[in-house]
Amino acid sequence: MDYTNILFIKEGNIAVIKFNRPKALNAVNPDVFHEMNDALDTIASDKTIKVLILTGEGEKAFVAGADIAHMVNLSPLQLKEFSRNGQELLFRLERLPIPVIACVNGFALGGGCEIAMACDFIYASETARFGQPEITLGVIPGFGGTQRLSRSVGKAMAKELCMTGAMINAQEAKDIGLVNKVFPKDKLWEETMKTADLIAGKGKVALRAIKECIGRGLDVDLQDGCYMESEAFGLIAASPDQKEGMNAFLEKRAPQFKGDFC
Repeated sequence: MDYTNILFIKEGNIAVIKFNRPKALNAVNPDVFHEMNDALDTIASDKTIKVLILTGEGEKAFVAGADIAHMVNLSPLQLKEFSRNGQELLFRLERLPIPVIACVNGFALGGGCEIAMACDFIYASETARFGQPEITLGVIPGFGGTQRLSRSVGKAMAKELCMTGAMINAQEAKDIGLVNKVFPKDKLWEETMKTADLIAGKGKVALRAIKECIGRGLDVDLQDGCYMESEAFGLIAASPDQKEGMNAFLEKRAPQFKGDFC
């Protein structure tokens, strides 16, 4: 399909989705959800893609939140449906079997912060700003913000950010564990691509196993999480990547990983 609210780009083994509503600071609405879901369908079916990067078009925003103009006159049931549709999209991002990097180039507020948190990790420019300001509109986060933020930065900090609606800068976000790395604005994309290229050179099956073990392991106790890890550790031997990686190490050469999920 043709996209008007996102840009979908493929660079080798790396896919890029840019939120493309710069006049609205890339605010999300049902049309964005529809286009995102279509793009994720394409990515999931393309076995050559090993990493996905999400970023925002323009210099001001990653995603400044949900589109208030869309939400203002929705009924209670319509608001619930909008919330659930957003949540399901973010669950899709989390379940995507490849790593997803949020490259936050500006405002990541409300729904934008929630989208970034659904990615595997966040790189941000020094000019980026994060927050869950829904309380200032008389509502609460609706795309999983109360849940992912507490898992990311802890219960007390999540409550403070959601209850005050405060906006924090990139360094503060890094200090509380929300952001992995902060870069100068003109270096953000270059550094994000460096990491994406590094990850894309790794075994796809092992990357999926790491993502699943860490993600699912947070919801179980340590013993069950370690059992899950040992199961994945053993099953990886079914992929040619395991032999290739170990033989390459013994032969003192760079591995050429070609394994896939099936």
